[in-house]
Amino acid sequence: MKKSYQILGILNITPDSFSDGGLFFDPQKALIQAQKLLKNGADIIDVGGESTRPGAQELSIEEEWGRISRVLVMLIDKIGIDKISLDTRKAQIAKRFAEIGGKIINDVSGCQDPQMPQVILDYNLTIFLNHFPGQTIAAVHQQAIDDINIVKQDLLKTAQKLESIGIKHEKIILDPGIGFGKTMDLNWQLLKFSREITDYPVLIGHSRKRFLGANRMDLTVNQQAAQIAIKSGAKFLRVHEIGDL
Repeated sequence: MKKSYQILGILNITPDSFSDGGLFFDPQKALIQAQKLLKNGADIIDVGGESTRPGAQELSIEEEWGRISRVLVMLIDKIGIDKISLDTRKAQIAKRFAEIGGKIINDVSGCQDPQMPQVILDYNLTIFLNHFPGQTIAAVHQQAIDDINIVKQDLLKTAQKLESIGIKHEKIILDPGIGFGKTMDLNWQLLKFSREITDYPVLIGHSRKRFLGANRMDLTVNQQAAQIAIKSGAKFLRVHEIGDL
């Protein structure tokens, strides 16, 4: 039976990501992991060059592009551009990706870079729009939002702004931003965020995050969270390993 959702397999090209920092810095190792994720059932490989964990270093455009460019070129050649999304908050990085054929941007900041909406429009990109309540990584992780309606209203407001400049409705997927400035209780509630949204598909990124508890790296708790999201109607899940579903 065809599954009702698509899987984004996480590929962090970073030295400091909380789960897999430093593991796939080498392009060949990154390719092997991408191929493994696809073989195991991933639909899209989500490549990221900048960690957003608490305390993570924020990178310049050149630093971020320097980390990911060789990996992107290799992945495009070996697995095809249609199976790659790019996790970035920077419009200039998104533009460079689009110029080499990229089609999907996963913007954890929710389009806070003022140039990002125009890049999305100009290159007809698909955008995963994350709820990110702050201007910096540090500021976001200092917050503790506890109301699901705040997340819903903020995301819908941003999505409507994107549509107002001409971005197509079907190009927008909403992500409630589990782990970004929310209470532990709200993070659990957000697994069911698809029930709150009727007009847009929803991505849930729960994988191995702190709200899952002391055993957050274990298979069972990740599978339990994934099943809650799936049963609630999530159309996309973002995970480190396909076994976490």
